[in-house]
This record gives sequence, C-alpha cells and structure tokens, in this order.
Amino acid sequence: MTFGEKLKSLRGQNGITQDELAEKLYVTRTAVSKWENDRGLPTIDTLKQIAEFFGVTLDELVSDDDVRSARLADERAAKRFRIPALVCLAAAFALAFLTAYVSKWCSLPLIACTGGFICCALLSRPAYKRRASRENAAAYIISRIAIAAIFLLAATTLLIKLF
Repeated sequence: MTFGEKLKSLRGQNGITQDELAEKLYVTRTAVSKWENDRGLPTIDTLKQIAEFFGVTLDELVSDDDVRSARLADERAAKRFRIPALVCLAAAFALAFLTAYVSKWCSLPLIACTGGFICCALLSRPAYKRRASRENAAAYIISRIAIAAIFLLAATTLLIKLF
C-alpha cells in the first residue's frame, strides 16, 4: 500500500475531509490531494504531524515495503540498459580498431557508440545509487569530468583524422 493510499484510508476511517486535514496541518487542500494521489510526499515535519494526528507511527505511515518495492522497480528498470551499454562498448572498441587501422570514416560511428555507451552506462545504475554517489561530491565531479574527457577525446580524434 502506498503512502497516498494509507493517508486516504486513515482520513476516511476518521471521517475527515481533505480540507479539514489541510487546515490541521497548515497546508493547502491541493497538497493533501497530491499526497493521496501519490504525486508527491510531504516534508518529514508534516509526516510527523500526520502520524501524530492519526495516532500511528511513522513506520506504519511510510513502511519499508513501499521503499523496498520502489527500489526493486528501479533496479529492474536500470537492468534494461546494461546489455545495450555492453553492446555499445564492444562496438566502440571494434570501431576504434577500424578507425586506427582501416578507415578514418569509422570515427563517426565510434563517437555515436561512445555516446550511446555513456548514456546507457549512466542509466544502468539504479536511481538511488546515482543519488548516493552524488553525496560524495569529489567522486561525482571526477566521474563527470572523466566522461566529458572521453567524449571530447573521441570527437577531437575524429576531427584530426578527417582533416
């Protein structure tokens, strides 16, 4: 059961309208409606007020099952990009070899495959892991600089080979 469903159920069990709940929490009725339709979540302070108002714990209000199921769905979505990332990486290596030893015109597809690999590789990590990596600012910045450097190196190599 999602947070919105739980909130709607608690409100219905206690016979309270969205307007009344909004007034008690000092928020707008549209905010309560948004929460109940799972289009947003309240702040932690508001969650505490909601739990206290309905006499439930925060764990009951926002259970681990919801977080766990969202995380599993995120991981499944990220897995879809792993194979395309590997295919793009293998194609980029093959095209790099062809560019170096066969034809300079293989550079254009090389850049496309490199860009495809970068996009797929970034998307193959679940969102919660990407957010966690941003918390380590130094590693996040270094990884973004490395990705930009690889892409610029491929583009520069193309321009040198073509002209």
